Order: sequence, then C-alpha cells, then structure tokens
Amino acid sequence: MNLKLIPPSWPAPANVHAAVTTRQGGVSRAPYDSLNLGDHVGDDPTAVAHNRLLLRESLALPSEPHWLSQVHGNCAIDAADSPSGCEADAVFSRDASEVCAVLTADCLPVLLCDSGGSVVAAVHAGWRGLLDGVIENTVARMAGWGEILAWLGPAIGPQAFEVGEEVRQAFINEDVATAGAFAPSPAGRWLADIYALARRRLQRAGVDAIYGGEYCTFSDPERFYSYRRDGVTGRMASLIWME
Repeated sequence: MNLKLIPPSWPAPANVHAAVTTRQGGVSRAPYDSLNLGDHVGDDPTAVAHNRLLLRESLALPSEPHWLSQVHGNCAIDAADSPSGCEADAVFSRDASEVCAVLTADCLPVLLCDSGGSVVAAVHAGWRGLLDGVIENTVARMAGWGEILAWLGPAIGPQAFEVGEEVRQAFINEDVATAGAFAPSPAGRWLADIYALARRRLQRAGVDAIYGGEYCTFSDPERFYSYRRDGVTGRMASLIWME
C-alpha cells in the first residue's frame, strides 16, 4: 500500500520525527475508505488493525503509537506512566521508544517539541479542549526543556467551522482578544477560526514558534476525513516521536 502522508514543515530538531496521515493508502471500505486508524467509529476491527500495521511499517516506528481514548477534555498524560488507551486528549514523552499520537477528523491536531529534541507531544484540540486549556496543560508539562515549537495539523477551516453564539461568548469571556477569531456566518451563527484560537492559546502559554495551519479537512474530501461533512467517517492520525 502507498500511504499518503503529510510531513510537518517546521524547524524541529533532526532527531524529532513527525507525520500526519491522510485517508489514502489503507484497506478500509466506504465510508471509512481507506486508511482509517480509529477503532471507535464502527469500522471493521480487522481493517483498522491492518491499517495500523501499515502505518507502523511505512514510518518504521519504534513502537506501536500510544493511542488515547479521546474525550474532548484537557488531560495531558506522560506516555511513560500511562497505559495506551487511557482517557486523555494529549500525550507527551521524553522517551525515544514512545510514539505520541492523536486521532482527528476536523478537530485540530497540535504537535509539539522542544528546541533541544528532548521532549515531544501530540494534542487533540477541539473547541472544548481549547477552551478548557488542553494546550496550556501540555505545554506546562513540557516546561524546563527549552523553547517549545508547535505545528498545527489539518483541521476544519475557518470558512466551514460554524458554531453558536454560546461558543463564541465562552471564548470571549475567557479572553476578549479571541473575538477576532469569529466571523458572522450566512446562517446567522459564527464561523470560528480554530487555527487562530490555537495560536492565541499557544502564545499565552509562552509558545511563539508556531507553524502550519493551512489545511481544511471539511473542504478536501479526497485527502481528509471530516466528521462535520460526513458524519460516519474514519480518523487520521498525527504522530510525533524521537530517535
């Protein structure tokens, strides 16, 4: 199989490796076609296991990724002392044998590393997680290891992410500067720029080296799964590890 992967464009240290999968290159059948890596969306478990094996072999991963049971919360766990499959929305590691990973299909994956190549992290950031501080919690647990770099992976774009007034107001109540991340929608609601919201959160956490943020999962059905667009669909993985 020829997996179609996206390599992050950022100045990470040479010993830090990262990749984001697309929906292309796996064995799952519609509506999960074809590289679905989520085992919780109704896909054939055998197909998901095959896809995960293809991923590990294609990237020559040092271990099976540290998969999470994501709950749209703000918990960041250390891969060294937490079992794979535990409830969390971010995972970090200082161990070269661990592969940090999150699954998304519109929510924002954020990959983090320090400038010295000593610690890496993967964050699942939907609007609830962003509002509740999942990025800040992860950065705080990476503190003391040098400058932090961030890369924003494929997520729903600002022309497609429609939210209600209650979501907009919740962000503005917490940080008035986020008002600029919302624009009126034709339906009388609001279009949210999840990339802008994440950048603001990163900057407030002391992270200024921020890259990525140019994709839209909703408007690119050939490459990306989108829960908002399709409902029943697969999941992409964003992975980061060290050697």
